[in-house]
Amino acid sequence: MDAIDKVNIRLKTILKYVGFLEKYRGITAEVLEQNYEKRGAVERYFQLAIEAVIDIANLLNSEYRFRPAKDAKESILILGEKEVLPKEFAKEFSGVAGFRNILVHDYLDIDYKKVVDDLNNHLGDFEKFAKAVAKYLQ
Repeated sequence: MDAIDKVNIRLKTILKYVGFLEKYRGITAEVLEQNYEKRGAVERYFQLAIEAVIDIANLLNSEYRFRPAKDAKESILILGEKEVLPKEFAKEFSGVAGFRNILVHDYLDIDYKKVVDDLNNHLGDFEKFAKAVAKYLQ
């Protein structure tokens, strides 16, 4: 399986995880704080979607020999520099790398108001990312 096949699998995976997250739109921060099952589902599917984004950025950076990235955020920013993503979108969306780090490393201090905001207002960013990458690969 080559890098582009791996990217395409991850693009589909992102859309699948976003579909799972869609079920939780409208949930409140209070519910997430109190309901461990819903909290776990939302946190995990966000983490997995972000992991797929980071994997795609790293795969494309390697496959097309873009410049090396020092971290996941920069890997996404490079996709903007190389016009895989719209530059301004890459700048805004690259923050998902930090969100992933919070979910994985700072899990005791998660701001569920921010999680709810991302759930209600920024899920479409994952779809925008997937569409831009798919278009670039055509």
